[in-house]
Parts: sequence; structure tokens; C-alpha cells
Amino acid sequence: MAKVMTKSQVVSHLAEKAGIQKKAAAAVLEEIAALATKECRSGGQFVIPGLGKAVKANRKARMGRNPQTGEAIKIAARRVVRFRVAKAMKDSVLGGKK
Repeated sequence: MAKVMTKSQVVSHLAEKAGIQKKAAAAVLEEIAALATKECRSGGQFVIPGLGKAVKANRKARMGRNPQTGEAIKIAARRVVRFRVAKAMKDSVLGGKK
């Protein structure tokens, strides 16, 4: 499996491609993360065109099993954040339909 890019590698790549300093690229990356958090918290979703969107969703309560004892347990309802990948991203990574 391929190695995952670290934050510093992403910052270096952005700085090189945009022709800016690494400090500025790191600030942009941090601001995007902060904006995504703020928008998901208040509006329920944050979209990055061509990449996808982060969506706040409700997960229903359900029954589960304790893997050690096999005992049935109730799993409470909760809110989660899901990331839905954009169709353009899927097509470019996986290849479109032929």
C-alpha cells in the first residue's frame, strides 16, 4: 500500500505549486480545516468543488453485540460527520464508465 502524504509534505507541495512560502501554504491549509469545521457545525455541510463534501448526519439507535460475551447491547443514536466524494473525483481516480 502506498504511503500517505504527511501534513508537511502537503504544505511543501502546495507552496511549490502556488509559488508561495511554506508558512503561507500552511496557513491556507489550517484556514480551510477551520472553515470546514465551522461550516459543518453551523450549516451541516462543507463543499470543496471537485473533491467532495463533509456532511453532518444523524445515526439511528441500533442493537449491537459485545464481541467478547455475545451479549446484545443498545448503541445510542449519535451525530457523525461523513465525507461524500464528488463524482468528478471518483471518475478521475477510478476511471469513468466506458
